[in-house]
Formats: sequence, C-alpha cells, structure tokens
Amino acid sequence: MRIPLPIIRTNSDSHPGGRSALTCRFRCGDACFHEVPNTSTNPYVGDVIAEAVSRRTTLRAAAVVSAAAAVGATATVAAPQADAAEAATEAAATERTGTFGRGARGLRFTPVAPNTADTVTIPDGYAQNIVIRWGEPILRGAPAFDPDKQTAAAQAGQFGYNCDFLSLLPLPGERGRQLLVANHEYTDEVLMFRGYDAANPTREQVEIAWAAHGLSVVVVEGDRKTGKLTAVPRHSLNRRVTATSEFKVTGPAAGSDLLKTSADPTGRKVLGTLNNCSGGTTPWGTTLHGEENFNQYFANATRATDKRYGLGTTASERKWELYDKRFDVAQEPNEPHRFGYVVELDPYDPTSKPRKHTLLGRVKHEGATVRLTDDGRPVVYTGDDERFDYFYKFVGSKRMMKGTSRAVREHNLSLLDEGTLYVAKLTGDSPAIEIDGTGKLPSDGEFDGSGEWIPLVTATAKGAVSHVDGMTAEEVCVFTRLAGDKVGATKMDRPEDIEPNPHTGKVYVALTNNSRRGTTGNAPVDEANPRIGNKHGQVLELTERWNRADSKKFAWSLFLVAGDPNDPATYFAGFPKDQVSPISCPDNVAFDPYGNLWISTDGNQLGSHDGLFGVATRGERRGELKQFLTVPAGAETCGPIIQDRRVLVAVQHPGELDGATAEKPLSAWPDGAGKINRPAVVAVWRKDGCNIGV
Repeated sequence: MRIPLPIIRTNSDSHPGGRSALTCRFRCGDACFHEVPNTSTNPYVGDVIAEAVSRRTTLRAAAVVSAAAAVGATATVAAPQADAAEAATEAAATERTGTFGRGARGLRFTPVAPNTADTVTIPDGYAQNIVIRWGEPILRGAPAFDPDKQTAAAQAGQFGYNCDFLSLLPLPGERGRQLLVANHEYTDEVLMFRGYDAANPTREQVEIAWAAHGLSVVVVEGDRKTGKLTAVPRHSLNRRVTATSEFKVTGPAAGSDLLKTSADPTGRKVLGTLNNCSGGTTPWGTTLHGEENFNQYFANATRATDKRYGLGTTASERKWELYDKRFDVAQEPNEPHRFGYVVELDPYDPTSKPRKHTLLGRVKHEGATVRLTDDGRPVVYTGDDERFDYFYKFVGSKRMMKGTSRAVREHNLSLLDEGTLYVAKLTGDSPAIEIDGTGKLPSDGEFDGSGEWIPLVTATAKGAVSHVDGMTAEEVCVFTRLAGDKVGATKMDRPEDIEPNPHTGKVYVALTNNSRRGTTGNAPVDEANPRIGNKHGQVLELTERWNRADSKKFAWSLFLVAGDPNDPATYFAGFPKDQVSPISCPDNVAFDPYGNLWISTDGNQLGSHDGLFGVATRGERRGELKQFLTVPAGAETCGPIIQDRRVLVAVQHPGELDGATAEKPLSAWPDGAGKINRPAVVAVWRKDGCNIGV
C-alpha cells in the first residue's frame, strides 16, 4: 500500500523547491529569487503538458487498475519483442505473489517511508557503508583530513567537496576494483571553515574552495563477501581536477574572439571547471560533466547576454574576484564565456588534458548522457537547468572506433566536435482552449504530443555553419540560450537529467519544478507542464521516431507528474496511486539492469528528506514507484548508480540548513554530533548477497 506522508514542517518551507536559504546562496546564487532570465515569447512546456497528464490520469487509471487486478491482463505498455522472455517471467512472478506482491523485478524491496531521520535510511535487509568522504586523501603525499588545518595544497590531493555525478568504470587486470569518477559541484564555505566571514574570505579559504571544486578520479575496491566498497588511496590512476587545472577548448568557438582573455589570448585553453552537476559515461570509456550554475562565481556583469545567463551586477557570494581578476567581468568580460560547457575527461589517462566541447552549447548543463546511432555515431542529450529554458540533443557525424590504442582513444575524444546541435520544440495534440492550467484532461484523455529537433549549428572538419538567423556558428555555441530563443524552442520546467533507457531507447527527462509557471508575467501553461505554480515537477517520456537516436522528430508523453499521490493532479503512468510512494522534485535519473528508472530528488516539497526512488517503465507494473532510501538532514540525493548487487549515491551538502555553521552543524552525519559535515559517497547492498530488488 502507499506509504502515507508524515506531517512535517521544515525551516525551508519558504524557499523554492524546499531548499534552505543556505542552499540557494551557495549552490545557485539565489537563482530562484532572481528575475527569470528567459523573457522570450516562446511557448511554455508546462502549458503543453498540463492537460496531457490530467486527462490521461482520469481516463486511463480505471483501465489500468482493472488490468492490474487480473492475472494475465494486457500490459498498459507492450514490452519489446526482445524482452518477451522477461515479460513472461514477470507475469509468472505476478501470479505467484499476487496483484500487488513483491513488485517489478529490480524493485522487490519494502519501500522506505518518508521521514526526516538524520541518516541514510535504507530498506530492511540491506546494509551500507561510506565509500569516501570530502577531504580523504587520494593522491600520493596528501595528508589526512583535518578541519582546522585545511590548505589548498592538501585539498588538491584530497577528495573534493559536494560530490554529485558518479561513474563507475571497469579496471581490467585488477580483480574486484573499479574506477570511480565524481563531480564536485560547489562549496559551502560557511560549513567548511570555522570562523568564516562571508564578507571577507581569506585567500587561503578561496584557494581551498578552488581546489575543492572540479572532479575526482579514485580507484575503489569491493569486498568479495559483501557489497562494501572502499577507496584505494595513492593508486596511479587517482586524480584531481580543480578550478585551476588546464582544459582544452574544442569545437566552433575554440579560438573565437569571444573566448579570448588577457591570460589566454588564444581562446583555446581555460583554467578550471566550475559547478559540475550531473554527467554521463560514454561508450568509448570517458566521462562527461555538465557545468551548471557557473554564473554565480562572477561579479560586476552588465551586458544583456550576461543577464540571459543569470550573472549578477554586484559582488559575487564567494568574493573570488578579490583574488583573481578573471572572476570580475568588468576586468575580464570574456571569462564567463569560457564556462557552461560539457567537459570530457579520460579517466584512464591521468596525464590527459580534459576538454570543453563548445559544439554541445553553452548553457547551465545539468549533465550529458550518450547513446549511439545504429551506425555507431554518438547522440548526446543535455538539459539547461533553469526555469523556462530548453533541452538539447547533439548528433555526431563520426563513428566511434572500438579498441584501446592511443590512436583509437584520440579519435573517440574528437567525436563530439563534429555533428549538429539541436534544441527541442514540443507541440501538444489538444486545442489550446482545453488547456486551462487546472490539470483537467483534454477531451482526448491524454497528456501527450509530438516534437521536433530544431538545428542550431553544424560543424565538420572544414568548418561550422549556423542555422540561426543573425548568429554565427561561434555565437550559437557561446550564446546557445539566445539561439534557442530565436528558433522558438519550448520553455521547460527546469530540464535537468536526461537519460535514454538502454532496454527500450525511450528517453526520460527530469523536470524538477517551476513555482513561477503560469504566474503573472511568466509563460502560461501548455500541454507539456500540467500545473500552475509547479512545485513538485514531472518526468517526461520521449520516443524518437522509429526509435532512431538521430531522428529529427519525436513523440512525447508525461510518464510521472510528481507530488502526493492523494493529489488528483499527480500521475504515475496510470499505475494505481494507492500503491506508490510520494515523490517531489525529480533531479538525477539512472537505469538498473532490468530497465527500471531510478530517480533522485532535490528539494522535496512534501516535508520528507530527499531520496532515491525506483519506478517500472514497462509491463503491467509500469508506473509502480517505490522509495529506496532517504538522505540526512539538509542533504540532496545525487549521482545514483544501480548495479546488479550495489547501489551508489552521492550524499551532497549534508547539514545545509538555515543557521548552520562549521562551529554549529545542524546534522550529525556522517561522523557524529558536533563534527563538521562532510559530503560523501555511500554504497548500499543486500545483506544476503543477492541482487538488488529481486
């Protein structure tokens, strides 16, 4: 049965997305309180979705309940032919366990109840351990973490702060070991440094923060008897990439006058990567990392293009401009143009220089995930995490090569520099008059429609061509948001992680929330975003035409409309709502070996802590959503990885609550009461050694 919501009040109820004021300051520079950057008149996706969800909820729910209640009834979504055996297995399991028995394969666990426990809460029969914490040494010579003796040099050899995206890659020749790659999105200086003065940070504190940003690569080793995972310090592949590491710029904007600065007159090399949120793992063995809220690090911006990207006109929160002029736009106007890209890292080569791919556009990238076309070309999906902004697809023109030689790896590292970048435009299939923003279903009983990928820029070995009137190829790559405005892309409710299902090819888009949707002066509702003042978010399911990754057309529908299942405006792919866990603010998404979608949340508006959820995407149990874990007070669930026998999550910013400081932490996680809070990676496994959720 559905787990009821507790009556809980938090000290963050007045902040957008359930966040504390501290989160708003340090993670995104109070973006939710700023004027909406997108003032174009493009249609708003919330308007497109709103009707589709409501009507489908009403008309399909009864049919789905009836189907679920009868053993052997027709599934709401037919499984692909290749999955016939698995579908038969599921049918047999349903017959054995009853209509609402153990759940879909991979999701057979007792759901965790919504709660505010100051710990990582996991299902009965499961165990956990901390894989690695902020400050733990990973490079040779790095000291043990000491909160009162932090230095920039020490942090440059230690695991970074606020881990987000996680990737686990194989490590041939080293049994039981894998290569863990982690993003470090941002720093909470007030929680990191005792005696921190936000108005006057010291140079040492600023330089520690620079070193705490970026990426970590660390070898991890699994316990053969359990699912426990531990870091292997001082391994030759371990690496730190920080806000001062050198990056190579690739694509049409490389060498552009728009990227040239006094420190880099070539416009081809950048120091550092900032605010890396989610990412992806490529089929050729590299990792992708999205630079998201980079705007908050820059001060004194005045141009209209800066405003479109949310840059502030006064001092920055962290005051980095006091110690490096590149963060002062008045002195270095092009420096912000060098952030906001998808970064690619070769984790198998610690000497390699990471790349910033300008052909994938400059936006607030939540992440970047990859699938291949039938002939082996890369397709990358990425979302721009801002209210009323867009989501994108890149289709490469070069085929991936197989192998591990240096020549092969160099070829594959160039795959994202030739091809076409597109932006999504969605159209609902119902008359506009039927979309009133109340969640009432249109007359056709569906929240769905069609869409097209609008080309923005194409690059080849001979050069690049813009498809946007009045903009050059370089300008499209640097001012991608403006290009999306010009071609009439559909405004979305904070498109975050976008992930293709490796079993079906369907693409899932996490739309976290948008409290300003449909409000005065902002874009109205449409069939793709069903609720005015959308504070809980939704997940959109996209099907490329003919299931071809390089198609220019697609169909879409709402898969989930988040919130309290008792709310009639919520929708769970037609699954009975008394059989699901409540969910709010979907953020990162991932898939398990069975094709179930796993969703981590950010800013839960239902009173519970954020968590990790699994939901079936096909078969008779499609839409069955169950909560797998919750994170501690003030934390966000990030970077989920779902393996056969292990689940990994990044517990980001524990204790990030209003009034918290390093001297007075408001969470006891992970090291006990009175100890400084440390973001960390956590592994979860079944105590009996069996696979997760089976």
